[in-house]
Amino acid sequence: MANGGGGGGGSSGGGGGGGGSSLRMSSNIHANHLSLDASSSSSSSSSSSSSSSSSSSSSSSVHEPKMDALIIPVTMEVPCDSRGQRMWWAFLASSMVTFFGGLFIILLWRTLKYLWTVCCHCGGKTKEAQKINNGSSQADGTLKPVDEKEEAVAAEVGWMTSVKDWAGVMISAQTLTGRVLVVLVFALSIGALVIYFIDSSNPIESCQNFYKDFTLQIDMAFNVFFLLYFGLRFIAANDKLWFWLEVNSVVDFFTVPPVFVSVYLNRSWLGLRFLRALRLIQFSEILQFLNILKTSNSIKLVNLLSIFISTWLTAAGFIHLVENSGDPWENFQNNQALTYWECVYLLMVTMSTVGYGDVYAKTTLGRLFMVFFILGGLAMFASYVPEIIELIGNRKKYGGSYSAVSGRKHIVVCGHITLESVSNFLKDFLHKDRDDVNVEIVFLHNISPNLELEALFKRHFTQVEFYQGSVLNPHDLARVKIESADACLILANKYCADPDAEDASNIMRVISIKNYHPKIRIITQMLQYHNKAHLLNIPSWNWKEGDDAICLAELKLGFIAQSCLAQGLSTMLANLFSMRSFIKIEEDTWQKYYLEGVSNEMYTEYLSSAFVGLSFPTVCELCFVKLKLLMIAIEYKSANRESRSRKRILINPGNHLKIQEGTLGFFIASDAKEVKRAFFYCKACHDDITDPKRIKKCGCKRLIYFEDEQPSTLSPKKKQRNGGMRNSPNSSPKLMRHDPLLIPGNDQIDNMDSNVKKYDSTGMFHWCAPKEIEKVILTRSEAAMTVLSGHVVVCIFGDVSSALIGLRNLVMPLRASNFHYHELKHIVFVGSIEYLKREWETLHNFPKVSILPGTPLSRADLRAVNINLCDMCVILSANQNNIDDTSLQDKECILASLNIKSMQFDDSIGVLQANSQGFTPPGMDRSSPDNSPVHGMLRQPSITTGVNIPIITELVNDTNVQFLDQDDDDDPDTELYLTQPFACGTAFAVSVLDSLMSATYFNDNILTLIRTLVTGGATPELEALIAEENALRGGYSTPQTLANRDRCRVAQLALLDGPFADLGDGGCYGDLFCKALKTYNMLCFGIYRLRDAHLSTPSQCTKRYVITNPPYEFELVPTDLIFCLMQFDHNAGQSRASLSHSSHSSQSSSKKSSSVHSIPSTANRQNRPKSRESRDKQNATRMNRMGQAEKKWFTDEPDNAYPRNIQIKPMSTHMANQINQYKSTSSLIPPIREVEDEC
Repeated sequence: MANGGGGGGGSSGGGGGGGGSSLRMSSNIHANHLSLDASSSSSSSSSSSSSSSSSSSSSSSVHEPKMDALIIPVTMEVPCDSRGQRMWWAFLASSMVTFFGGLFIILLWRTLKYLWTVCCHCGGKTKEAQKINNGSSQADGTLKPVDEKEEAVAAEVGWMTSVKDWAGVMISAQTLTGRVLVVLVFALSIGALVIYFIDSSNPIESCQNFYKDFTLQIDMAFNVFFLLYFGLRFIAANDKLWFWLEVNSVVDFFTVPPVFVSVYLNRSWLGLRFLRALRLIQFSEILQFLNILKTSNSIKLVNLLSIFISTWLTAAGFIHLVENSGDPWENFQNNQALTYWECVYLLMVTMSTVGYGDVYAKTTLGRLFMVFFILGGLAMFASYVPEIIELIGNRKKYGGSYSAVSGRKHIVVCGHITLESVSNFLKDFLHKDRDDVNVEIVFLHNISPNLELEALFKRHFTQVEFYQGSVLNPHDLARVKIESADACLILANKYCADPDAEDASNIMRVISIKNYHPKIRIITQMLQYHNKAHLLNIPSWNWKEGDDAICLAELKLGFIAQSCLAQGLSTMLANLFSMRSFIKIEEDTWQKYYLEGVSNEMYTEYLSSAFVGLSFPTVCELCFVKLKLLMIAIEYKSANRESRSRKRILINPGNHLKIQEGTLGFFIASDAKEVKRAFFYCKACHDDITDPKRIKKCGCKRLIYFEDEQPSTLSPKKKQRNGGMRNSPNSSPKLMRHDPLLIPGNDQIDNMDSNVKKYDSTGMFHWCAPKEIEKVILTRSEAAMTVLSGHVVVCIFGDVSSALIGLRNLVMPLRASNFHYHELKHIVFVGSIEYLKREWETLHNFPKVSILPGTPLSRADLRAVNINLCDMCVILSANQNNIDDTSLQDKECILASLNIKSMQFDDSIGVLQANSQGFTPPGMDRSSPDNSPVHGMLRQPSITTGVNIPIITELVNDTNVQFLDQDDDDDPDTELYLTQPFACGTAFAVSVLDSLMSATYFNDNILTLIRTLVTGGATPELEALIAEENALRGGYSTPQTLANRDRCRVAQLALLDGPFADLGDGGCYGDLFCKALKTYNMLCFGIYRLRDAHLSTPSQCTKRYVITNPPYEFELVPTDLIFCLMQFDHNAGQSRASLSHSSHSSQSSSKKSSSVHSIPSTANRQNRPKSRESRDKQNATRMNRMGQAEKKWFTDEPDNAYPRNIQIKPMSTHMANQINQYKSTSSLIPPIREVEDEC
């Protein structure tokens, strides 16, 4: 690189002071060059010429500075300036002339335009005055030339405006052409800057041939384009002066003209080409045009970075220019060789105030520039860099986009994302008992996870991803690929203070997701039942396509209601749809049997063709005995072509239904692999196999099922939207005409002929005319005078400001129409009257409901409602306590439970007799046998302590379960399902319903089945009706509505007496299962056993626990209560046979029917404590004693009596008291009828 030594000495001919003119300086340089050529004998390099020139110059003048090299590298191939003269001023002059010349023209034009406007204004006033003075004398034709001139001017202005508008459209980003042009100009500017970076390694000024220099040709093409774009911008500019002074215009002035000078002079000068770096300031605008930057933070970050980098690079280019050129007043001799990137480094250490000193400016121009740059650069560095770091630091860590994996589905989970909700969801969704879950879970939430939640995501990083965003933002939905997701699950905050607001938030999430992608399947949690109706307003909401709303209040209160009918059922059902791992315990404790049942879950599988044509009880028995599977329901396909696509779920439909090809069965099993046996079973290959594990897929050719060729065995006499996989959750099969149950009883015939409305319009629930709340309110004295027994006491905490929990969902299952009116349990609410008035609008159509205003913490109120004689006491709370200590959230329910358990009752209550003029409580029908105040002699269970009162308590916080039982040894960290109160069915927490989300995703039939079991018959028609009127509508009794009563219900059977008493003492559970199924079409599925029944010594504890689906050989004890699904009895409304007849018929029928499958050998039965003969004798003795005690039976109908309390010897009095809490078996089992065995 030239050092610039020849620019400033004096003339060789004695110029004295070295000041000479530029002409003399040029002549001197030329003379030196000529002397170099004369002394050289051959063509030499520029370096040897430089040395010869230097020696010649030194000899001619002592004041001449030493020249190390020529200014311009000269070669013989490039016809450059042979004198080596620097031409930087030509390049700079071209830019300056362009800039100032244009500026002068604009100012001159504005001046002339202003003067012309002033002159025209003055002339216009004169002409206007003349027109006013001579307007009357002038003809119309004299103004015609003036009009022509004005039209010409208007036409000219219109043409200029059109061109200006066209240019504006071409450079604007509002059109596709404009965006393409703007992006292209920016890209070419960056390309020109890159060419500058390449040329910066060459000398500042050098000779280049345009036809041979490839980079110069590219740069020329770029600048021609820039010139055309500059012209468009100039035409489109409204204010030419401000346009001329814009940064982009200045950049063009100092970069475009020098390129044309380079072509003309065949030389290149780096000059001010570094100004192209200022184009980087527009980088954020370009990204916005391309729709890449959308958020304010990203735009601000790119703006700061582009301004900082463009200023940095531009300043580095100026330092590179002046340091490599030198100062002009120093003859360019104080230059230093610095690369461009060294200048970039120098500017950075200068801005950061570090200043290592290894690189610094030597020229005066460079140092002067650094002085001003430090002032501005330091301020920019101190303000921009921290803000950039803050923006980068605040940038969403989880702000990327999901990349779908080929062959792998993914679901999106949003809503209430916390450590508790996510951990519960993942624990159930990714459980090992499921089949290989090839689904990736994508969580979307607008708040970044805390450290604990982040650690949870990292532990499941192979199947879980988290993205920060909101489902209300379509951009975030696109990030998680919602359009390709298999489903979207929305979690709700179960502990929020305002449930309605939480439901509204989730409904808005559903609307946003459905608006973005209407076909996506959505499973959402809802807190309040009445808010489910809003989902029906969404046009794309379609429950037939898999959309589901899991209403926590509906299911929670439904579970509790079923526990009022069969205590412990809430625990059993909660364990069935939750994935639990098997925990093996060797000790013979109650936990061993409980945990064996906990490991069972609900599964579905298609039945083998070997079952086609068999009745449901036959297939159910075969699966239980041979396959070790418990089938409780099937999916039934209608035989009607019009309703072929509609499917119904039938729970224990009875022996009138035949299995079709391709029937889907619902099973209770411990593993999904076990359920495969029902699909692989082949009668030809597996009939003689005793080990169910050996039942695997065989090579037999399976039947191909054609729907059109397989008519249903159900009679298609009536079509109803009652039940189905995606239609209605509660469907009962149509009975065949040969079935004796098809003939309705006399009470049903009377109902059909009368105009009295006893059921709702769907026939699913008992109904009565709306009652005013004042008519059902009991005072404490009135309640004490009322003989309340076998009722349900609901202790409710709430006030006028509490959120409604929806007590209708608790009452509806207790008023299901598959109960006869006399079987309905009276419901008494104890709580704040202000709260109950708000709930009463949804309760006033249900019979047998009373209210005692008071507080559940008052023992006087509890004694007034005879809580010691109730069948169940339910403790609920509507108060949502916004407190930090979670242990205090359930303080009211815990205090009420402990208060009841600590109460003592008088044992002398024994026999109660009411006056014939006694008080009939409001809401009770005096004409009803059950409700008549004249009960005669009533023997009540002698409960002397509140510990023996059946209670179920709702908890908000799982850990508070430790406070319910003071005598248990549960660890505070124990999971809810492992605690004693939950295992006994005395505690229920809404958190157990979290498992329904994943269970519903994998099998949408599970939710339908659960709702069928717990709601008592809620159908889509009923939900639509409630959404319209918020109340049940009464309907007349018709054959269609009465047919809806014929459906299964859950019951508990005592083994102490009745037709199964012979199996209660040492019998096998499998024998009981087969006998109940074949004789009564009752399906047993669990045991409710005393906690200390396994102990050899008698225990005073009356607590029981749940055993789900015990094995065939499981030994029974007399105090066991059996969970079963029993059929509706049409004749129970007229009369019920006596227990002795039931027992006799059951014994005879059990002898007639025997299992067609293998039963444990007689040798095993001989080891039982009592033989069948001794049990038969005991049964006969028991019947005689019951006949003697008939006068003490409570009679609600003339021919229908059932014992309230039976003391049987030699059984201890205490054991009898344990059984007396439950009704006798005769009140639950319909009159014995021989059911034809269709197998």
